[in-house]
Amino acid sequence: MDIAQVPPPAGTKLTDWFAWLGTGLPLRIDRVHDAGRTGDGIVCLSAPALKALGLPASFPSTEKALTALTKKMTTAAASAGMELSQELGPVFHAFRRVGGAGGPKSSLRVVIAPWLGRGSEKQQATGALLAELAATPTGELDARTLARRIRKHVADLGVAPGVTPATTSKLLLEAVRPRTEPFQNEQGEWSSRLREGALPGGDTAVPPAAGARHPLTQELQERGGVLCEEEDYKYWSRPLTEAEAVMPYAVACDVCASYLSVTQSLRLPLGPLEHRSNPDWDTKTAPAGLWWCDFTDIEVDTLLPHPATFHGKPPATAGWYATPTVAYMVTEYGFDPTTITEAYLSTMTVPFLKEWTIRLREAYKGAYELLGLKDGQEPEEFLAAYATHKDTDPEDTERTDALVLGGLYKAIYKGGVGKWTTYALKSHPDEESWLREVVATWSYRPEVRYTIISAARIANHRRMRKTFTKTGRAPFSINVDSYLYATEQPSPLELLTPPEKGKPVLGVLRLGIGPGQFKHEASIPMSAALELLNDNEHPSSLTHDYTTDGTAVPA
Repeated sequence: MDIAQVPPPAGTKLTDWFAWLGTGLPLRIDRVHDAGRTGDGIVCLSAPALKALGLPASFPSTEKALTALTKKMTTAAASAGMELSQELGPVFHAFRRVGGAGGPKSSLRVVIAPWLGRGSEKQQATGALLAELAATPTGELDARTLARRIRKHVADLGVAPGVTPATTSKLLLEAVRPRTEPFQNEQGEWSSRLREGALPGGDTAVPPAAGARHPLTQELQERGGVLCEEEDYKYWSRPLTEAEAVMPYAVACDVCASYLSVTQSLRLPLGPLEHRSNPDWDTKTAPAGLWWCDFTDIEVDTLLPHPATFHGKPPATAGWYATPTVAYMVTEYGFDPTTITEAYLSTMTVPFLKEWTIRLREAYKGAYELLGLKDGQEPEEFLAAYATHKDTDPEDTERTDALVLGGLYKAIYKGGVGKWTTYALKSHPDEESWLREVVATWSYRPEVRYTIISAARIANHRRMRKTFTKTGRAPFSINVDSYLYATEQPSPLELLTPPEKGKPVLGVLRLGIGPGQFKHEASIPMSAALELLNDNEHPSSLTHDYTTDGTAVPA
């Protein structure tokens, strides 16, 4: 036992353990919203606990052994009035019926740390994230490490880790913004109903933004139609200027938590999108959605990627663009919105990721603060702290936990954005089950993903454009969040905008760990970057081959 408020079982027999599980342990995850639900408490079994309980040290490798173990566990659970999940594995539920057979369940989740990563393919997938959390610096799957990190995860986010970072993202959104609420009818019976402002279920896809696998997409492509292509910048490069070409280094700067820098106040489509002809545009009140715009004749900055395309080149034809892209093109580049002839617009536009963003952002920043990366650091102080933030003593559990959890929090927001357009090819190989079990859920909303990515890409473009205006420095190559600049020294310090009237300039490239700020990823010899550019390859592939001081990483 590793927390004082939970007493140990009365004995070491398996029946003692199940009796202990069924006594109403003070273990649960409190709801974070009045309309939400409490979550199951979690008990993690260690290798010594398995030995004491007479359970195998490793998960059974044969069907016969698994059947025998399942019978043993089920019988012991029944002796304490408990039931187990249908399939026994490294992660399972132990529950009792409140009020007898057929009543509601009161349950706990059991995680057997030494068994993680074993069992059926489904069980391995189910326990993969927990296995990462259970791993010590030496690679051992340790129950105390797992329990400690789950407690910190719950304290930070309000939910336990899900099966994957992406599913954890959706669990978090449901926790802070429940879709349903308890409801008592006239007969006094309790049930649940959709709350006002809940994301709707059912297939709400529209042809330009239905996702690559959706039949609407296939039909549109067969008709020669145009799909929405709001994506992060991918493999954009331009020729270097004469001044840049003679600089000795290409410094790679990586944007931190790009999506979290926009999602707190971002107005997103709550309801389904409806088709409109000749829609009115108002930059201040434009609803979330997709607009048919022709940007082909709009003049943009020649040394920067095009704001509206993921490839950074000018668009060849008119296309579908999310509201943040259109707003930027109207306000900054003079696009005439009266030329918009079609749109798919939301019936209700709401910043529904506000609470989701706040919890993730604070958890992310808190983890990195424990690693020495804090708000308000001077550039030199930040660079020095970032260079050593992964240096941890295995005995310093606070720092090792922070490093693991910081990486998980990043994966949660990234995976959560991708989850709005999940393909689920493994679990749903046939189209019928995919449409029924994925597309019809509230969390399949490709247009939400497009809006988030549009807003993040535009925010990054706005920063690089203002930096260019203030300093004359522009990236010559971009891939997703990695921006390469030509520099005289193997450092990004020369790219920073000097203070004006004693105050820092806002909205420019800034070093820091906060969402939307930049960290130093690598310094690449310009000769190596030019060699790839001349071969029509992208120099971002070199960021893992060189250190921040410009030396090659040993092979």
